[in-house]
Order: sequence, then C-alpha cells, then structure tokens
Amino acid sequence: MIYINEQLYTEIKDHAMDVYPSEGCGVLVGTGDRVLKIYRVENINKERANDRYEIDPSDILRIEKEASNESQDIIGFYHSHPDHPDMPSDFDRERAWPDYRYIIISVRNGTEVSIRSWKLVDNREKFEEERLMIEG
Repeated sequence: MIYINEQLYTEIKDHAMDVYPSEGCGVLVGTGDRVLKIYRVENINKERANDRYEIDPSDILRIEKEASNESQDIIGFYHSHPDHPDMPSDFDRERAWPDYRYIIISVRNGTEVSIRSWKLVDNREKFEEERLMIEG
C-alpha cells in the first residue's frame, strides 16, 4: 500500500492533464510507503512524447540529493498514459526498477480518468498493483 495526501494526488492529476496529449512524468519522494513530496520533471523524450517518457538522470540525482538532505528518499515515479489505460506497458516494465512505486495516470481527452499504483515483482516479469490510499 502507498499513501499520498489529497493535495499531492491533485498535483499529479493536474500535471498529467496539463501536458496532455504528451506523457507527463515526475518523481515521488517520501519515507517508506508515504509520499511526502512530488517533483514535476520534464519528459525529455521528444520523439515519442505521446507514448514514452524519459527523465533526465541529472534531475534524478538533484532530487535524490534534496530528498537526502530532508532525510527522505526517492520512493518511486509517476507518469501519464494519454488515451491509454493506467496499466504498465511492456516498455514500462523493461525500464522499471525493483523496490520503486510507479503511479500511472490514465488521461482521456484531456480529462483524468483513473490512477493506479504498481510495484515491479522481484523477478521483473510483471507488475503487481498496490492500493493507493489518498489521505485528507
């Protein structure tokens, strides 16, 4: 299970709708199973921005350093799927890292449809859905 407050949940949805029809992406920072902060980052994949995302490694290093200074960690990533389900693709699985959370936002016609959270199984063969708890 992963916990996120309502404000951060709304920020993720807004980001996904703002960049539609491209994929939006960001970094989840927190402790354990709790997201305490999100970082919007640029999708640097300009050739296939509508169905692929890529985060600049320098952004990840910068965020990791800031999180560490606040005794927090990068606990996962989020990205949107424009006009596609909120389920991981084979490409998502190939690029995913074990032990991180992956929140996927399905955006259809510019409107948020659904959000689900996923975790890569240790053998990297598939994702397992985990419950996303939104706290008031």
